[in-house]
Amino acid sequence: MNQTEIKKEHYFDWAATAPQDTEILQEALKFASIHWGNPSSIHAAGTDAHSALTECRKRCAAMLGVSEQTVFFTSGGTESDHIPLLSVLTRPQKGSVLLSAIEHPALREMAKMLLNCGWNVITVKPDKSGFISADEIISKLQEDTVFVSVMAVNNETGAIQPIYEIADALIEFGKGKRKPFFHVDCVQAAGKIPLNLSYKGIDSAAFSAHKISGPRGIGILYLSKEITSFLRGGGQEKNIRSGTENLFGAAAFASCLEKYYICNKNPKMQERFDLQNEYTDSFIESLKSIPGCVLIPHERGNISHDKFSPWVVQAAFPGIPGRVMERALSAEGFYISTGSACSAGHHARPILDSMNISAAEKESAVRFSFGEATTKEAMDNLIEAVRTVNLKFMH
Repeated sequence: MNQTEIKKEHYFDWAATAPQDTEILQEALKFASIHWGNPSSIHAAGTDAHSALTECRKRCAAMLGVSEQTVFFTSGGTESDHIPLLSVLTRPQKGSVLLSAIEHPALREMAKMLLNCGWNVITVKPDKSGFISADEIISKLQEDTVFVSVMAVNNETGAIQPIYEIADALIEFGKGKRKPFFHVDCVQAAGKIPLNLSYKGIDSAAFSAHKISGPRGIGILYLSKEITSFLRGGGQEKNIRSGTENLFGAAAFASCLEKYYICNKNPKMQERFDLQNEYTDSFIESLKSIPGCVLIPHERGNISHDKFSPWVVQAAFPGIPGRVMERALSAEGFYISTGSACSAGHHARPILDSMNISAAEKESAVRFSFGEATTKEAMDNLIEAVRTVNLKFMH
């Protein structure tokens, strides 16, 4: 199928990637073409590009509500997760790191490599609704725990984690001793829910442009405090992330944040967020009316909607394998997924395992995810398509 034949209004896999904002990309390409020098070169072309990069950094920092000195450009969310985690390897002594069981593979799989290097990796499971509590984090901390990671919004269930409560708890735990470094993966949160990035106790955060209609290959790492990067090279980004800077990506990311980030400076997106909550509440009620449909987590329809991102809904249709539902809907022009695109080649569902979801529900679980361009009409059309596929298999 040609790209032109794919209807974006029937695209429901925004958590995997967002359709790119072509106007922003074109403007960013034009900007990068004008400031074409290497930002690390000391001649006029280089200093011009460096000034342009600095301007992009200021724009990103302004939208994120932080100092420009805390914003570092990376190649994406994965690298923005790796840099803080791998910084523990620069320590003279090994210790322990603590990660929630619902983390993205970028952290979950890299933690296994730390295990191979002699570090103790502690995993904290969520409750049955997919939430990681501050009390559970504190109960698992050890005296040698130097790093804690809990994502802001889970990419499969949409559960919004209590990151501010966890930050407070870690500060309290660290009184009189060194507080464990607290990293937050905000890839599914930026442009999806309001964020307070400068909240005391949050030491780093990861962002990815392609989740909010930007290009792939550009991310941001927020660092509230200085760290020593394990990966070394030419020393760009103040030795945090070496490699020639991606000015095109930085410019595009800045524009995407200005257009799509939810904050006081962007009331239009706040209104869109409130509207999506209404759309998703209605969508969930419609799902519950489909025979056999099970929401994941099971309490999703009963818990206050401010506990979940309105842009992600997961449900299971026991008896219909998730991949079958995905293909059947795709044949009708509706595009969903069975979970994280980064794990699409694997059948394991570690996040659902950690929530003790049954084998039948895991096998049939699918994810519906929405974006700024999603309409109520399109979501209603999706419900009817799901209802039709479900009815076909029930017979």
